[in-house]
Amino acid sequence: MTTPSGIDPSVPPSGTGCTDCDAVGGWWFHLRRCAECGHIGCCDDSPAKHATAHAQNTGHPVIRSFEPGERWFWNYDTSELYDSGPALAPPESHPADQPTPGPAGRVPANWAETLR
Repeated sequence: MTTPSGIDPSVPPSGTGCTDCDAVGGWWFHLRRCAECGHIGCCDDSPAKHATAHAQNTGHPVIRSFEPGERWFWNYDTSELYDSGPALAPPESHPADQPTPGPAGRVPANWAETLR
């Protein structure tokens, strides 16, 4: 089986949380993993939408959910959702004890009101 363009199964994730939110003390709702370089970014329901920004800035079109139990992929270029795809280097998700939204201690009490 040929690995689709935009996916490198050998690259591990960049961390356990949104790299960009962590750099500025932000928080996220759900996490997404770049399937090409492993960058972990926050989803479009998160305040900063770092996963989409990463795809736009790098040209890396394919992401995978970085949530426990989720294996779907999304292609920004084609707007296609795939229920599954090739196995990626571990870990496959953020730690199960990491809260959603997260990370612990940085999520505002009114977080649900801030999401659109």
